[in-house]
Order: sequence, then C-alpha cells, then structure tokens
Amino acid sequence: MAGDLNTLKVATFNVSMEGGNYLAKGQKIPTPGALNTLLQINDNAQICNIAEILQRVRPDIVLLNEFDYIPDPKQGVEAFIKRYLHQPHQGAAAIDYPYYYLAPVNTGEPSPFDLDHDGVASGKGADAWGFGWYPGQYGMVLLSRYPIDSANVRTFQMLKWSAMPGAQRPVDPTTGQYWYNEEQWRALRLSSKSHWDIPVNVNGQWLHILAAHPTPPVFDGPEDRNGHRNHDEIRLWADYLTGGETADYIVDDHGHQRSLPDDVRFVLLGDMNSAPYKTAEQSGAVRQLLDHPRVNGSFEPQSDGGAEYVPGVTAAKYYTASWKERADYVLPSKQGFKVIDGGVFWPTKVDPLFRLVANRSASSDHRLVWLTLKITPTAK
Repeated sequence: MAGDLNTLKVATFNVSMEGGNYLAKGQKIPTPGALNTLLQINDNAQICNIAEILQRVRPDIVLLNEFDYIPDPKQGVEAFIKRYLHQPHQGAAAIDYPYYYLAPVNTGEPSPFDLDHDGVASGKGADAWGFGWYPGQYGMVLLSRYPIDSANVRTFQMLKWSAMPGAQRPVDPTTGQYWYNEEQWRALRLSSKSHWDIPVNVNGQWLHILAAHPTPPVFDGPEDRNGHRNHDEIRLWADYLTGGETADYIVDDHGHQRSLPDDVRFVLLGDMNSAPYKTAEQSGAVRQLLDHPRVNGSFEPQSDGGAEYVPGVTAAKYYTASWKERADYVLPSKQGFKVIDGGVFWPTKVDPLFRLVANRSASSDHRLVWLTLKITPTAK
C-alpha cells in the first residue's frame, strides 16, 4: 500500500522515558531533569533502542506515554527527534516527525492535600494531583508526519473528578467514610496525566487523536482509589463519544463544553492500564471503549513474542506489557476507517530484533502497538 494517500499507520508506545527509569546507583526517588540531560547526547542505549523500534515500525502518528514533560521543545521532543530519530540505528533508516503536540500533565503537580492519608501533605508522590515525584513525570507527546491543528486541540487536564455524574468516589472500607473529604473531592482533577483531543489533517482528511494515560488501578489500598480513578478516566472518553446529556459535564481547559460530533473519525490511543477482562487487580474498565458503539474494538493486535513469553496462555499473544496484560490500545472509530493490519512489536527470542525488548532496560516494560488504517468516507 505504499503511496496510498488514504492509508496510514497509527501507534501507541509507553516508552518508559521518565526519571524513574534513569536512577543513579542507590537512588530511590527520581529527580527532574534526567531525560533532559540524556536528550542532549545521542548515545543512551535505551533511548537508541526506543528510536530503533520507531524506525522499524515507522508509524505515521504515534503517542509516546511516559515521555517526561520538558516545556522547552528544543530541549525535549525536538532533541529526541534530532539526536535519536534522525540518526539511523543498527540498519534502520532515520525517521522524521515534522509535527508534534505536547502539553503539561497532572503527574507531579503538587496538591495541598494529604491524598494518600499517610499524615503528611507532601505535594509529591501520591499527594500530587497525579502520582509523580516532580511536575511532568510520566508525561506524553504525540508525534506526527501530518499537520496538527494545534489551535483547536482540546485538553482536559483541569476537569474535576467530582464533575462527572455518578463518579466512582472512593470509600474507606474501615470507616465507611469517603476517602477524599469534601474539600479534596471538589478540587481533585480526574485525569492523572491529561486527556487530549488532537485534530490531525491527513492529506485533506481530518481525524481526531484521543490520547490519554489513565492511572494504574493498583498501588493503593482496600479503598481502591486508583482503580476507581482508572475506571472514570476511561469513562471520560466513553462519555465524550456518547455525547448528549451524558457528556454535559465535560468542559475543556478553555471552558468549552461539547462532545465529539457523530460524523468525526477518531483513534483512541494510549496505555489505558486496563485489561479487557476482570482479574484480581483489573476491573475490565477498558471495555467501556472496546464495546462502545462508535469504536471498532474487534481487531486485536498480537505478536509471536507475547505468545512465547507466556506459553500455554491463549491471551498472551495479545499482551502489550511484560507484566502479562493487554494494556495499550489503538482503537479507531467504526466510521471513517477500515482496519487493514496491526500488531504488537514483540519479536521472539530467535529474532535478531529481540535485543530491543529483551528486558526492561533494553527499552520499556511495554510494547509498541500499531494499526494500519484505510481512511473511508464519514456520514457527512
């Protein structure tokens, strides 16, 4: 399909390019600036492997989760493009992304509250608006070969969790009281990072990238505050697609209240931190998207490497993370797209490219997930 102007490859990749992945010996708490420093050189082995994976798969549009937010693009995303993606790696051709989108996230942004109930309102870690040790940890960035309409991007970083009707407000089972008191609940932001609606122009055809990275539904206690938040972060996109009265509470960071029009094609991207089924640690929250009437969730990207990783488990071929779950998703709208192909970049052990995913330090604990899509007409 080379040269087909109506075909494009879209991907999501949690790249683990955050401070916690670059700790010095003996260091336990990450500090800001680690990624910034590494992006000023071009020879960090893990970042080189991330770049090579992108060069091997060659997505036209890709969301990178856990790419620390660096406000100065020249020091951050542009340095990554110039010093890593523009350099060939192990025979893989250089790749360019002339367009990108990045914005602040809630992770590491200090709140004034003791949100984790440890007796100290530290403003860091679990006392930040989204878990993080410094502002911008676990950020995200969208790279694109096609123009982004930055003026019309909608972000939902500041939307309050309490604004959502019927929100899953956590309860402390030992006291029967709400985990967050009224002041905290009214102030707490829903998105642990941010939710972005990014319009992209692909050869005159518009699509919307709906990007997010909901909090993991673990690392809490019996109140399951992270599990409830994960569910409702995912629900935000489901309500955004449903529209009508269901979405009346959704107001973006510019104060505009509206949902995504019915005739718009879109692709949901991100590490959703949710498996498509219930387990001891998972609620199956992502089914809100997989089963949504506007979403084509029927195609399940897979890999031989995942199947080999957990032999005898049928679902393993669909895994996208080394912790043995499907967590990362590329979900196109039913209207406006036809799925041509897709997969998870997870080579088997005999594959020469296995070195790129051999362990966490090689690249990431997640795998790149991609779909090739054919753009088709929408209703209007």
